[in-house]
Amino acid sequence: MDSSSSSSGAGLGAVDPQLQHFIEVGTQKQRFQQLVHQMTELCWEKCMDKPGPKLDSRAEACFVNCVERFIDTSQFILNRLEQTQKSKAVFSESLSD
Repeated sequence: MDSSSSSSGAGLGAVDPQLQHFIEVGTQKQRFQQLVHQMTELCWEKCMDKPGPKLDSRAEACFVNCVERFIDTSQFILNRLEQTQKSKAVFSESLSD
C-alpha cells in the first residue's frame, strides 16, 4: 500500500497531456452549459408572458434580442478580463525589471 501511494504522489508533478486536455474540454463544456442555462433562464423570464402552443412574433423578437445581448455582454466581459490580465502581467514585469 505504501508503494502505490508514493508512486501516485510522484506522478502529481507530471500531468499526462491527454488527461489535461480531457479535463480542459470537460471544463469548457461545463462552462458553456452553465452559460446556456443562465441565458435560457434570463431570456425566458424576460420574454415569456404566457407560454402557449406557439411563440408570437413579439416573444420571438424578444428572445433573439435577449440572446444577442447576452452573447455580446459575455464577450465584452471576457475581453475586458483578458485586457486586465494582460495589463497586470505587463505591470508585474515592469516591477521586476
